[in-house]
Amino acid sequence: MLTIDDCIALSELTENEIDAIALHENLTEMAALELGNYLLHLPNGERAIRRIILDDIERAQEHRNHVNSAKLKLVLKAFISTHPAASVRAVERD
Repeated sequence: MLTIDDCIALSELTENEIDAIALHENLTEMAALELGNYLLHLPNGERAIRRIILDDIERAQEHRNHVNSAKLKLVLKAFISTHPAASVRAVERD
């Protein structure tokens, strides 16, 4: 039987990235994991996840939640470092 930790390890996403998707889409962790893994395998999926995280950052800033905003910025930085197709440079090349 697979645990949630096993599923996270297989998803190509970190727990923080999954949490950002869950927050944005109002999903459970498992549903967000499934959505994130699905998106990663679409042609523009990495960009879609980047946009999700950026939306979460904007929402945190609108609510003056600076701690969450800073945390999400680190999540975005880590996501782009492991998924280079999500970078601004990759978007500009297309």
